Amino acid sequence: MILAMGAPKPRTGLLGDTPRRDYAEKLKLFNTFARPELREAIDALSVPPASRVLDAGCGTGDALGWWRASLPDGAVVVGMDLSAVHATIARGVAAGTPVVQGDLLAPPFADGVFDRVWTINALHHLRDPVAGVRALAKLLRPGGRIAVGQSSLVPDMYFAWDARLEARVNEAVRAYYRDRYGCSESEFTAVRSLVGWLQRAGLRDVGVRTRMIERTHPLAEADERYLLECIFRGTWGERLRNYLRPVDFAELARLCDPGDERYALRRPDFHFLQSLTIAVASG
Repeated sequence: MILAMGAPKPRTGLLGDTPRRDYAEKLKLFNTFARPELREAIDALSVPPASRVLDAGCGTGDALGWWRASLPDGAVVVGMDLSAVHATIARGVAAGTPVVQGDLLAPPFADGVFDRVWTINALHHLRDPVAGVRALAKLLRPGGRIAVGQSSLVPDMYFAWDARLEARVNEAVRAYYRDRYGCSESEFTAVRSLVGWLQRAGLRDVGVRTRMIERTHPLAEADERYLLECIFRGTWGERLRNYLRPVDFAELARLCDPGDERYALRRPDFHFLQSLTIAVASG
């Protein structure tokens, strides 16, 4: 029996996550954007035949299909997400793959039933990521491995031609999120201790690899859509007006406006970099 009954109800996460929260469109855009690098990371993990794999924080389920294509004979993948909306979408996207709604801190599975656990851009949503690692590690069979991924441990590069503005924008984003969620700077920057989370959780044989998601002009449609909708509009935009000098906000607004001749994503010198770090450890 994989499922365990009577799991505690989840608590609100550091970034406001609850079972009712829905940011499915952003997840879909990111998965399409980062698909080549995520698929490469999945394919690089060694999974024995007849294994059970858990995608913890599966979001809209795109990676479940990539896992199924990568798995050896007899292996299966199961999805889990805190958001009930995301879990429902994932069941449709990855038809035939089991997907449950559940909390990383109290996963609704029996201990020791998975050979691999994969969790990407999820643990930093917890107030206690080490507790999340420990909870997921308990699901591993003897010899099982957990892969924890996080994007942007290294600051992203958007404006290769203007590092000063880029730094001002990054600081404005941090200030906005500090005010919005009532969190300290140390809570947001703690994500960089990804390897430390695994070590403090008592896991063994910790290894890590960082890939760079790199895009240049001309951008594919999916890449431009993600950067425009999720970053230029969804993360920046009007919300940063009070956190930037007027001259800097005006410059940012022009670079983010597809109708402006200076629109960043159509500049011949546009060069984007984002890190994707995958740390793997034994339970």
